[in-house]
Amino acid sequence: MQTVYTEAHRLHHARGELIDGALRPPFEKPERADLVLAAVRATALGDVLAPTAHGIEPLTRVHDERFLAFLQEAWALWLEEHTDETDALPLAWPVRRMGQREPQAIDGRLSYFSFDAFSPIMFGTAEAVLASADVALTGVDLLLAGDRAAFCLCRPPGHHAALDLYGGYCFVNNASAAAQALLDHGMVRVAVVDVDYHHGNGTQDIFWERGDVLVTNLHGDPRQEYPFFTGYADERGAGAGVDANRNYPLPMGTRAPAWFTALDDALGHVRAFTPDAVVVSLGVDTYKDDPISCFELETSDYPVLGARLADLGVPTLFVMEGGYAVEAIGTNVAGVLTGFEGA
Repeated sequence: MQTVYTEAHRLHHARGELIDGALRPPFEKPERADLVLAAVRATALGDVLAPTAHGIEPLTRVHDERFLAFLQEAWALWLEEHTDETDALPLAWPVRRMGQREPQAIDGRLSYFSFDAFSPIMFGTAEAVLASADVALTGVDLLLAGDRAAFCLCRPPGHHAALDLYGGYCFVNNASAAAQALLDHGMVRVAVVDVDYHHGNGTQDIFWERGDVLVTNLHGDPRQEYPFFTGYADERGAGAGVDANRNYPLPMGTRAPAWFTALDDALGHVRAFTPDAVVVSLGVDTYKDDPISCFELETSDYPVLGARLADLGVPTLFVMEGGYAVEAIGTNVAGVLTGFEGA
């Protein structure tokens, strides 16, 4: 299995994130990708490739163009009113009983296009975001060329980025862009299997009314866990997308037996959907020692996950999402990939 990776991810390195009522060192940091890359190389999975540039057009297939333009210009606009000593964070959100007009002030526009306060924009964010998308789209190229599987070491991650919203450390939705690119190059149906601890609200939003992409999500119960307002089991899609969205909210403390029961049910729906390819939003923040998550998976569970995904028997694209226990992130990601390869 070949891996796609770019050093451009380092251009996005937040000074801090707003969490627990204070600005704290960010959990989402360059070290995450470094450790995953080292583990992939140590397991000798295959070549590590640099991505090829795909431009902005593939992203317009899954995101609003005005939103994409804002991400490109946000830092320059921030500097017109602030200094470069702080990262750009939103100020107030257009919530219930407030209007939905895009403001002119950068503080208002950051709020208009985001949904949380721990996804800062800084110098280099826009370039890193486009490079991360190129990593995923280059993985698509590998599948289209005949590879059985590919691993896209994307950073920043993407599954929380919706049609015209960023948040959850995510700015553009790499997995969604990859799924759409597969369809645009001749595939008829694609399934997304999101195993990150947090609900992939962005992927759900993008394909909510689509019947050609099945979206399955295993995640912490939104009554208890971020992003709180999406991920309930009764969210099943709309229009042409009815029943093409499946959520598996699980309680805090969920261990492997219950987690794999939910996974097997999700994979049953994937098999019934008969996809031409599967895109895996690979988060390993389900690990028992993850600092911002509350499942109890062990390192030994990740090769099992990889083998279950391999049993689907279709081309599979792994797209890196979350995982913040840095001492174990590389081992756990490599475990999924080697489990897939060895199945």
